[in-house]
Amino acid sequence: MVRQVSFGLLWLSFGIYAFGFAPPEAGNTSELIQDLIAGKWQQINPVVVALFNLMGVLPAMYAAILFADGKGQKVPASWFVLLSFGIGAFGLLPYFALRQPNPTFDGTKNFWIRFWDSRLTGLGLTAIAITLLIYGLKTGDFGANWADYVVQFRTNRFIHVMTLDFGLLCLLFSWILADDMRRRGLTESGIFQAVTLVPLLGVLVYLCVRPNLPEPLTQS
Repeated sequence: MVRQVSFGLLWLSFGIYAFGFAPPEAGNTSELIQDLIAGKWQQINPVVVALFNLMGVLPAMYAAILFADGKGQKVPASWFVLLSFGIGAFGLLPYFALRQPNPTFDGTKNFWIRFWDSRLTGLGLTAIAITLLIYGLKTGDFGANWADYVVQFRTNRFIHVMTLDFGLLCLLFSWILADDMRRRGLTESGIFQAVTLVPLLGVLVYLCVRPNLPEPLTQS
């Protein structure tokens, strides 16, 4: 019950802050989002471009864990994962409040569980994330880009909330990582600490090297 209430309060508090206390919405936000989606990045700060696209990678990283986790839950994880592609942590926090600990897997894999369980999927997500990080850090003048980003973070609600959303999504992995490790027979606490201490990249490496979920036992 404490866990459910905590995640519910976090969801409510984040929503109240995002729409009630964050910096005001900039007048060009709709145009900015349209350009980001359309790939018209020439006039946009590369840090913002990288952050916006990483907000699409993070839900996919969650999908690589939650599709298996949701199989043993009363509520399907897939709907919350789909919501997270559009609204980030706002879509996942209700699932965290409703889910129960699930350290086992029955071995039955559908197409989506097999897809998200694949190491190739982990490698693909890692390649995309690293490419975006390099783009954000290496394109243009590093100092000027970050100075501009800080200004936008302080004055633009979209950039401000997206940044906080990114940080929250990075932190929330720790709440589902332990169960995913147990489903795969990983019990070393050092693995958990190494993955959680390195935001984003730690989980990406984990998705690339973790053992596959167990297959159902066949009878001879």
